[in-house]
Amino acid sequence: MKLNRRNLDNLTPKVAKPTYLDSDTQHGIAHFGVGGFHRAHQAFYTDALMDQGRDLDWSICGIGLRPEDRKVRDDLAGQDYLYTLFELGDSDDTQSRIIGSISNMLLAEDSIQAVIDKLASPHIRIVSLTITEGGYCIDDSTGEFMAQLPQIQQDLAQPHAPRTVFGVLCAALAQRRANHTPAFTVMSCDNLPHNGNVARKALLAFAALSNPDLHDWIAANVSFPNAMVDRITPMTSNAHRLQLHDQLGIDDAWPVVCEPFIQWVLEDKFSNGRPAWETVGVQLTDDVTPYEEMKIKLLNGSHLALTYLGFLKGYRFVHDTMNDPLFVAYMRAYMDKDVTPQLAPVPGIDLTAYKNTLVQRFSNQAIADQLERVCSDGSSKFPKFTVPTINRLIADGAELKRAALVVAAWALYLKGVDETGQTYAIPDPRAEFCQALVADDELIVQRLLGVEEIFGTAIAQSAEFVAAFEWCLNSLREVGVSGTLERLARL
Repeated sequence: MKLNRRNLDNLTPKVAKPTYLDSDTQHGIAHFGVGGFHRAHQAFYTDALMDQGRDLDWSICGIGLRPEDRKVRDDLAGQDYLYTLFELGDSDDTQSRIIGSISNMLLAEDSIQAVIDKLASPHIRIVSLTITEGGYCIDDSTGEFMAQLPQIQQDLAQPHAPRTVFGVLCAALAQRRANHTPAFTVMSCDNLPHNGNVARKALLAFAALSNPDLHDWIAANVSFPNAMVDRITPMTSNAHRLQLHDQLGIDDAWPVVCEPFIQWVLEDKFSNGRPAWETVGVQLTDDVTPYEEMKIKLLNGSHLALTYLGFLKGYRFVHDTMNDPLFVAYMRAYMDKDVTPQLAPVPGIDLTAYKNTLVQRFSNQAIADQLERVCSDGSSKFPKFTVPTINRLIADGAELKRAALVVAAWALYLKGVDETGQTYAIPDPRAEFCQALVADDELIVQRLLGVEEIFGTAIAQSAEFVAAFEWCLNSLREVGVSGTLERLARL
């Protein structure tokens, strides 16, 4: 049955449905980056809250700045902005539901002024972001905003016709300031350390170049809460759509597939009100740092530790790596010996139990999380998920080979051929640049490790790390992934 408002009551009772009416809601949130993760996470929590019959003035209006967002908007609009959250787990206690918290989506291509006017409306009190790790235009080696990027320069030259998130936010905030409308909160839900601080730095850097007076007003009035977000959300495939159709009888143009686990730890620092997300499981805190460190170093770091090795081996799903005892042993050793000693105590969290949960989550075969998804944008992920761990290991004089193997596996993965001879594309905006770094086998060490915007300075300058990296690279070439993992297990 086609998913839309008219057919809601006729859908199977196996799927939960919104109890609130779209006509009773009002936009309070505008969101940039309406993709799978946002729909499985922030929109899910907001829907759960509205389903209690409260906070109906916090509905979400999506904002699309890219040409490819048109299909997203059209798919959602064609089913009254409803979509199925299709939980997949290895047990029978999963629950799927129809989400109704997104109720419109505006496209910059149709009218950038309509987008700016929406953001300038006093009803919009939070603007949230899932624009990917690289979307903040911050140079990872210097921590500075990359104002020289062509798209940024274009927005600075044409402030009334912006194309980037930061240009649009500044235009909307300028309008709010002129109209004496209180500022909204900018809430990053991207998976990077201190995401709120990063969003603040990027927006203020842009504003300083565009309008210094506005910069000062933003600095004084806009809040940027940090958040730790977590839910494994693979790319929705045609197989997932067919599975949804076969199991629940729902014809959904753009369902979202996710694991049952979900977590959101959010700093309670909002400038203009917020939904009562704490009533539906969001953990509010004064400082998200320990939760963030735990998640990014353990979950995201372990994901990278598995993903390039798994792809080289010929695996294509995360659960394939977890069906291989060598990979599980390597992941546990990396978490227990390399990462855990670096973590501060995390309030309310048993780290051993958390790591056990990660093993279970990565082993989820029902969700079929693609290694390609986790492999994507490696050049942006390494500085955030792996390099801080390596830097600390170097500083502590600790064993380096397990961590060096993550980098060595990426180096060989960038060559685009796995151990079975299968060729593949590299899903990274900087793929051409990264592949050039590994084109000459004799120069991989200097060229790859010497890229400061990815690896910083300490890694290339550490003779111990360079030696560990060369050992891992040579071992992968000589005995392959499995042979190298066997060697490491004996350390």
